[in-house]
Amino acid sequence: MATPAPISFTPYKGKVTVRHGGEVLAASTNALVLHETGLPDVFYIPRADVAMDLFTRSDRVTHCPKKGDAAHWHAAAGDTQIENAAWSYETPIAQAEPIREYFAFYPNKTEIEAE
Repeated sequence: MATPAPISFTPYKGKVTVRHGGEVLAASTNALVLHETGLPDVFYIPRADVAMDLFTRSDRVTHCPKKGDAAHWHAAAGDTQIENAAWSYETPIAQAEPIREYFAFYPNKTEIEAE
C-alpha cells in the first residue's frame, strides 16, 4: 500500500467568512489553510468561530488516510437546512492534529469569502 502524500497547514493572515443565503455560519481571523497534494487548498475554522447553534451533527462519517475520520454537520440558515454543509476531525491522526475540532465547509453548499 502506498504511503499517502504529506499534508501541511499554514495560518491564514486575513478573515474567512462562511455564509449561506446571507446567514453567517462562521467568521474567523484564526483560520488554517490545509495544503494537500493534488487537491485545492481548504480553509479550516476553529469551532469557537463557528455559529454552533446553527449546526447539528450528521450521521455521515468519512475517512481520509491523511487526516482520520471526519464528522459531518448539517447547518440551518434561515428556513433552509443544508445537509452535510461542513465537516470536522474530532480525533484526527497525528499529522492532522492542527485541525482538531476545526470546521471546513463544502464550497458547493456555502459561500466562502477570504479577505
